[in-house]
Amino acid sequence: MLPIAFAPTYAHPLPNGHRFPMLKYELLPEQLLREGTASASDFFVATPPTTADILLVHDAEYYERLRLGQLTRQEERATGFPWSEALFEREITILGGTIEAARLARVHGVAFNIAGGTHHAFRARGEGFCLLNDQAAAAAWLLAHVPTVKKVLIVDLDVHQGNGTAAIFQHDPRVFTFSMHGARNYPARKETSDLDLPLPDGTDDAHYLQLLGHTLPRLLDEVQPDFVFYLSGVDVLATDKLGHLALTRDGCRQRDELVLGLCHRHHLPVVVCMGGGYSERIADIVEAHANTFRVAAGLY
Repeated sequence: MLPIAFAPTYAHPLPNGHRFPMLKYELLPEQLLREGTASASDFFVATPPTTADILLVHDAEYYERLRLGQLTRQEERATGFPWSEALFEREITILGGTIEAARLARVHGVAFNIAGGTHHAFRARGEGFCLLNDQAAAAAWLLAHVPTVKKVLIVDLDVHQGNGTAAIFQHDPRVFTFSMHGARNYPARKETSDLDLPLPDGTDDAHYLQLLGHTLPRLLDEVQPDFVFYLSGVDVLATDKLGHLALTRDGCRQRDELVLGLCHRHHLPVVVCMGGGYSERIADIVEAHANTFRVAAGLY
């Protein structure tokens, strides 16, 4: 079984011309089912978590203002999404899906969220298409509810630094944050992860995979995590409008093989969230995301 969190609310309607590719949340499940990488029984319906679970990593006053639509215009612009009740429901549902995926990964070895990876959300603010931080919340949920999970590793390979995640766990030694991202990309002001690997524009497959292949095995040995979260953004592709790196689709797949292969060999449960992807052609985004699922289906 390949547990995959999904809900129809993931594909949230946006104004015409909006640059966020919401359509991928409809197309990716269809692709996985059509080609047989996943079956209908692999998908589970993501549902919102308790407020207490959200408040493990988010400020209560911020969460209440978000729930009631009381963000300032400046705060709303920073998120990149116009607020609505439906948007709020989408965000808490994605977060709940990642928490449930964490529970299922402990049983099946791996679990996915079709959405998620909202790593730009801080404790008391959202930005960059992220309002609530799903992987941070799921990591905190594991540490609060699963006695055998004492150390969590977050492997963030989105092209943008996981600034919100880094800030949330800045003073929590139980969570090790690793972000490998474009040095000159968003956000302009970076936070400090436990390990940051900033990459120059134009980084190609060979350089990227060599650096990751040297770093991640060492991290697993040093951190000794009980659980891994993997943010598998495909905005590292050369075709990406916002990424500025130069990975091919095959290089992106090899990246997934490296991360998931290491987790599999070390018997580390892992939750994978899709993160960003802004290639001009939606097919490039969907195909690169689908490769991540194909890799996992071949391992687990």
